[in-house]
Order: sequence, then C-alpha cells, then structure tokens
Amino acid sequence: MPKAAELAELKQQLADNMAVPQAVLDHFKTYDIKNVHPMAALRTAVSMLGLFDEEAEVMEPEANYRKAVKIQAKISTLVTAFGRIRSGKEPIAPKTDLSFAANFLYMLSGELPEAIEEEAFNKALVLHADHELNASTFTARVAVATLSDVYSGVTAAIGALKGPLHGGANEQVMKMLTEIGSVENVDSVIHEKLANKEKIMGFGHRVYRNGDPRAKHLREMSQKLTKIRGEEKWYDMSVKINDIVTGEKNLPPNVDFYSASVYHSLNIDHDLFTPIFAVSRTSGWLAHILEQYSNNRLIRPRAEYIGPGMQTYV
Repeated sequence: MPKAAELAELKQQLADNMAVPQAVLDHFKTYDIKNVHPMAALRTAVSMLGLFDEEAEVMEPEANYRKAVKIQAKISTLVTAFGRIRSGKEPIAPKTDLSFAANFLYMLSGELPEAIEEEAFNKALVLHADHELNASTFTARVAVATLSDVYSGVTAAIGALKGPLHGGANEQVMKMLTEIGSVENVDSVIHEKLANKEKIMGFGHRVYRNGDPRAKHLREMSQKLTKIRGEEKWYDMSVKINDIVTGEKNLPPNVDFYSASVYHSLNIDHDLFTPIFAVSRTSGWLAHILEQYSNNRLIRPRAEYIGPGMQTYV
C-alpha cells in the first residue's frame, strides 16, 4: 500500500494529466456519434492518445510509468467528453482541486457532486479496479508481452471488455429493472424468467462461488443514493430480485448487480456503464502491464488440432 505522501503525489499527477489533446476530442465529432458504441469510441480515442505522446515508443520503466499515469488520468476525460458531445454539449475541462471520482462526475454533468455522490462513485471505481486475470487483463498482458507499447495494451484490453460476455452486465441489470418497472412486478417477472431458464444478469461469479464480497458495499450505496433521489424502488426491486434468485437458485449477486442502480442514481446514461468499468479497470490493466514488462516472457499458448485428419488433396 502507498504511504500517505506517495498517494498524495499520485493524486496530483493524475489531476495534472487529465487534459486531452483537442484533436482527440475533435475526433468525436467526425462520425455519427449518436450511433457509435461508446466502447468503440473509447477504444479508438485511447489509441489516438498514443499519437500525441512523444514517449509512446520509449520502453524504459520510468517512461512506462509516466504513460500509465497519463492514460489513467485521461481516460475519464475521454468518457465524459464522449457523453457530452453525444448530447450536443461541449466537453468540460477537469478541475485540478477535485478528486478523480469527483472530477468524473463534474466533467459529465457540469455540476460539483455532493459528498455522498463522490463517495459512492469512488467506492465503485475502487471495487472494479482489478480482479486478477480476467479476459481484458489477460488480453493486456498478452499484448505487451510482445513488447508492444502501453497504449496498445490498454487499447487491446478495451476491445476485450467491449464484449458483452465480459463488460456490460450492469447495463443489462438496469435494463431488466426498467422493464420490470415496479416492486409489485418483480415476483411474476423473475419467476417467469427462471421457469424459462433465462439468465438473470448480475448473479453468480466464476470465482466467487459463495458470494461476491464487493456486492455488499455497492448495495449499501444503492440504498443511500436511491433514498436521496426519492427513487427507492430501484433498490427495493433489486433486493427482492436478490432474495428470489439467491433463495431459489443459490446464486448470490455479483459486483454488477447493485452497481446498476448506483450509476443510475448518479444520473449516468446506461450505455456509459461499461466505459466507466473501463475507467476503473484501467488502473488494474496498467498495473498488470507494468508488472509484465518487469518480468516479461512471451505468452504463447499451444493449440491442439482436433479437426479431421488424413485429408486427400484434390
């Protein structure tokens, strides 16, 4: 864990590096942004950042650390700028006196967040920051194990996270809650889904068989935020779904389930949930990338051919 002085230094480095080259922001205006997948836009924008970094191809450890700080700082600016430009608004410059979490919410809405909003979003970012060797993290390691650059590693990771089997679960949770509409409808809708053997998004985990320890923290924040917003139904619906699915299928909620209502209560567009996942997980990707560089070995799995044999050439 960092010492207090080291943490303060990193926070300042992030604040000082959040500005994004204007050319990258302008690129958001060169295509039909309202019909572009936000993760596709983010993937391209992060790749573009490397074109403006004079150290992009420098592979010394100190240079790689500096690039890691730049990417982590700028990725939140990219996501918020995309969201605003898509809505016909201009991007908002970051404030160097705000925390990373507060800056994101400020750049997205144009309003300084309340303390509870900053706390909730910061907790969500921390809880999503890293999670061992998931698909996107493995992708990042594979990419940089070839001694490709840091920007390539993060761009590759974003491409992996874009897939709906990895990212996007909390967006689907919010879609389900919206379709159910009220606490009174939960019982019939969820039991119908279970009877039809439909997957209930936000439950179960490949690693946590006995429950995702991250979920309880987001559940607490969901309860607080929805109450403040006067929209307790999102929390109440979530709890009722939780009780049914866990009780009847022994599937506890994962980190995605309650993060959906947390982000919704922060007035974040639902299709930005996965880019926010990327904003958080970038810290994990970068840590893995730097670790890979420090003790590198090319990642080259073997493949066994299982197709038809002894084919006759005609």
